Amino acid sequence: MGYYQEHPKFYISTDCIIFGYFDGKLQVLIRPRDMQPGKGELSLMGGFVDDDESVDNAAKRTVRELTGLEDFYIEQVGAFGNVDRDPGERVVSICYFALIKAGNYKDELKSRFNAQWVDAKKVPALYGDHNLMVEKAEKILQEKLAWSPLAFYLIPEKFTLTQLQMLFETIYGETLDKRNFRKKLTEENHIVTTGEIDKTTSKRGANLFRFDFDGYLNDGIFKL
Repeated sequence: MGYYQEHPKFYISTDCIIFGYFDGKLQVLIRPRDMQPGKGELSLMGGFVDDDESVDNAAKRTVRELTGLEDFYIEQVGAFGNVDRDPGERVVSICYFALIKAGNYKDELKSRFNAQWVDAKKVPALYGDHNLMVEKAEKILQEKLAWSPLAFYLIPEKFTLTQLQMLFETIYGETLDKRNFRKKLTEENHIVTTGEIDKTTSKRGANLFRFDFDGYLNDGIFKL
């Protein structure tokens, strides 16, 4: 006989907000829900936690299966457990957000799961409390952007400082002073030049940089 028989049992699920950055916008990956209740309604990516896995591993599995990627950043947003949040059963969802390099996302998987990217600032009505999950994830991303290297999980490995500033401005929703931004960001923040030039935007071109993750892991310093 097991323990806790006198207590009710709930379902545990994970819901993943997968962020990507392209076309000058922070985007969220969504798809039509493939089960009842709410079949066909737009939804975040997610599923139930298996008996033999942790909630963290369930979330990572979801991101891997739906994007085909192994290299991504993932972080827990929080637990969502209102009694009436799911009309099917009592389901407690542990929500995560993941940051991927959108250029590495496999289009074949996008087609297979009928997924679509939507502007994070214009997310349509989603199933249940998924819009609230997106809002909370965005706030966490905004708060951590200035003191952690989250931006470099969204931008290509090699980038110009203009591209990097555009990413920060998109997430913050405001224009940043170019001189102050570059001065703060390049002072002891492990942003190093590659010695290469990007000429896609002008004949003169712009220097390409990369983020030194190894250097960051050694001293843990990042501050905008």
